Amino acid sequence: QVQLVESGGGLVQPGGSLRLSCAASGSIFRFYTMGWYRQAPGKQRELVADITSGDSTNYASSVKGRFTITRDNAKNTVYLQMNSLKPEDTAVYYCHADRVVEPSTYYWGQGTQVTVSP
Repeated sequence: QVQLVESGGGLVQPGGSLRLSCAASGSIFRFYTMGWYRQAPGKQRELVADITSGDSTNYASSVKGRFTITRDNAKNTVYLQMNSLKPEDTAVYYCHADRVVEPSTYYWGQGTQVTVSP
């Protein structure tokens, strides 16, 4: 079992920045590709960014150049630095852990609200 605890969400004005953190416990962190997803009201959950244990990253086109995902394997933590935030970034952001070593499985965090509004 893996427990994921997100923090860092909140209310920010357009153009502002936030940094989300997700602390993982309960398993070997480097066995997991870590990701951030988001879900806005009335929309499907979508991938924002993910990062492998080797630090290869992948971003949604809507956030490329504005968001940066990083991980600290010593602290079992993944971060999402969000800059130049837009109202359309408003959503609940979820941390995701995808185990890439057998047995494969995945876990979700509880989510943290990000609201971008004047």
